Amino acid sequence: MIVTAWNNGDHHESGAGYGLKVSAADRDRYFRREWGTVVLELEGYPKLVEVNIDKDSFWGLKCRELISQEIGGWLKRNGLAPWAKGKPPKFIIEPKPENRFFVRLSKGAPK
Repeated sequence: MIVTAWNNGDHHESGAGYGLKVSAADRDRYFRREWGTVVLELEGYPKLVEVNIDKDSFWGLKCRELISQEIGGWLKRNGLAPWAKGKPPKFIIEPKPENRFFVRLSKGAPK
């Protein structure tokens, strides 16, 4: 699935306020609310990142973001955030067993 980097409008040096936006179709196909959290393996990042998905904003019609300060830090360290207005980078998320996903930069995505 392809996801898009997201920011809440505040560009904190800590990486807070960043995440990855998932389409509603992909959310419904690959994610299960009963998991409570998902575990992301971010390409080139040494730690696994646990993200809460048991919230109405993720399962609603508008938001659908996987939000984590660690995602923001990863974006910043890789020179992917902040981005030019209207040009957030895109990523490929590959489902793994259970609630785990591997995240990598999509080819042709802006850096």
